[in-house]
Amino acid sequence: MASLRYYLFFDHVIIHNANTISSPLTYGFPAISGFLGAIHALNRKIESDTPIYLDGVLIACHECDPQIYRSNAFSDYTFRLTRNPLGKNGDTRSIIEEGRVHLDISLVVEVKIEDRETLDDADDKKRFIEQITKKFYQQRIAGGQVIDIESVGLFSASESHDDLIKALLPAFVLVEAQQDLHDITAELQQHDPDATMLDALVEMAMLHHQPQEKDHWQTRSVKQGRGWLVPIPLGYQAISPLFEPGKVEHARNNEHPAQFVECIYGLGKWVFPLKLQDNFSQAFWHYNCSELQSNGADIYIINQD
Repeated sequence: MASLRYYLFFDHVIIHNANTISSPLTYGFPAISGFLGAIHALNRKIESDTPIYLDGVLIACHECDPQIYRSNAFSDYTFRLTRNPLGKNGDTRSIIEEGRVHLDISLVVEVKIEDRETLDDADDKKRFIEQITKKFYQQRIAGGQVIDIESVGLFSASESHDDLIKALLPAFVLVEAQQDLHDITAELQQHDPDATMLDALVEMAMLHHQPQEKDHWQTRSVKQGRGWLVPIPLGYQAISPLFEPGKVEHARNNEHPAQFVECIYGLGKWVFPLKLQDNFSQAFWHYNCSELQSNGADIYIINQD
């Protein structure tokens, strides 16, 4: 059975034109599934005599630059769109609206191995890092192109995490904030017993302006005192049966089964890396496929152990 032996550290990965539309309701930082999917694809490309598995992913953001624009402080944001080349007949091609974001991120990936002697040799580690770096450049991350990587390194999982945490600075790490979601829902239920977690997520996007004295207003939000909270997509839930290959018309791939799904939302929080010293191993995102107990529907969920 594979066990955790190392952490693979991608330091300051510069990504251009990643997908900023993370779900039907949210935009900004790309969906977590974009990073887990990229690491899963990278894992399948590893060339090694003994099995090496890339598992959980820690996501740290140094800079996030959504390509958006607004004409003044009171107007809505719109995406900056690219102008496509003219058609063969000289006509202007139609513009397809897409959200893009430029990122400066760092990733920490769990490396699990079966043979304890794997990657013990310094030369083996060097060849592994060179292989991973080359393949990482060759694929897209959350739909974006990898422009530069400052460095790639291996850290022992059995030693102190202090050096790895310091290497993440300055940045913010995305963690799950389910407890905050439960607390906000409980607060809303004190005034409305029928309030749900969906109401709590909607409340996250609200600012309440309450008049006080003359020309004085008080602004209140449920996020006050709870840190940098953000709504995030955490996976998908099936809303239809699993159809056999070729049964769904206009499916992207007719070689595999198809299924209609809807997005699952949750609450995340951006925290400073130094706050992870006592629970560093719990900051890694994993994906799981299971069944919901309530209705038996298939579910693909991303969470932190």
